[in-house]
Amino acid sequence: MLLVGDIGGTKTDLAIIPLTGDIEPEVESTFKSAEHASLEEIIEIFLANTQLSVSRAVFGIAGPVVDGTADVTNLSWPVMSETHLAEKFNLSVVKLLNDLEIIAHAVPHLPDTDLLSINGGQVERALGQHKAVVAPGTGLGEAILFHHAGGYQVVASEGGHASFAPHSLFEIGLLKHLMEKYNHVSYERVCSGGLGIPNIYNYLKENGYATENPQVEAELAQTSDPTPVIIQAGLNQNSELCIETLNAFVSILGSEAGNVALKAMTLGGIYLGGGIPPRIVPKLQDGTFMAAFVKKGRFSDMLARIPVYVILNKKPALVGAAYYGRAL
Repeated sequence: MLLVGDIGGTKTDLAIIPLTGDIEPEVESTFKSAEHASLEEIIEIFLANTQLSVSRAVFGIAGPVVDGTADVTNLSWPVMSETHLAEKFNLSVVKLLNDLEIIAHAVPHLPDTDLLSINGGQVERALGQHKAVVAPGTGLGEAILFHHAGGYQVVASEGGHASFAPHSLFEIGLLKHLMEKYNHVSYERVCSGGLGIPNIYNYLKENGYATENPQVEAELAQTSDPTPVIIQAGLNQNSELCIETLNAFVSILGSEAGNVALKAMTLGGIYLGGGIPPRIVPKLQDGTFMAAFVKKGRFSDMLARIPVYVILNKKPALVGAAYYGRAL
């Protein structure tokens, strides 16, 4: 059996999958990452609750992986090591991959029903072309699928930590505002759930854009995670501040997705992953995203022809880990 996992700053998903046949998990569980001291601790709890025996493991990590070691960017866990985990759990092989890298491994295997086109029509996949995954969740992840020899070579990226490049006067003001708070303003600071949405909201509020709805203000005062409240109030049209926060977030996401498409010539499509896109599908379909995505001067027409999909599969990292692990 194969142990697979998606290790993020908010939650950790683990599953055990057969090495042949369907990739449906025999057993799976979700853990709140911050409630545990390490990945080791979570694996021990998970395996203790199952009678299944595993021989190898593949984990997607929300952070950079270098020489078989990794740590989660938004967690204070000790560094994880392929060698140590293999010895600790008596496994023949353990592979740590960047979380977006592992989601990218799932992309060629996702059925059409797991994808939603947001730039018109049914899902029509372009074959033989590069693709990319852009995934705003707790952070912002990116990965490239380069088409080669009839298949795809996945390349991990930390593009979410590249410097934020504003593409409107509003975003220039947002950048100036954040430069007073942070040494470096990355795309993750403005295009993620953990940092980006609260940063945009606070900028709008501090600059007196609108007065907050008292009900929304009360909800925000009672939560340690404002992002779900802001998203829901924006989608429900209950708060002008939240509506404009979502507008700005989606526009920045569209612009950065367009940047990725240009840099890697992803004519095969941009795939929006992470926890946020499936929650804001109506907003992604209202034209705000595509207007920013194609706003690239002389290359606007080319970008308008690139398919853009929302990944609807709730656990694509486990799918990617399963296919990757079976090929080891």
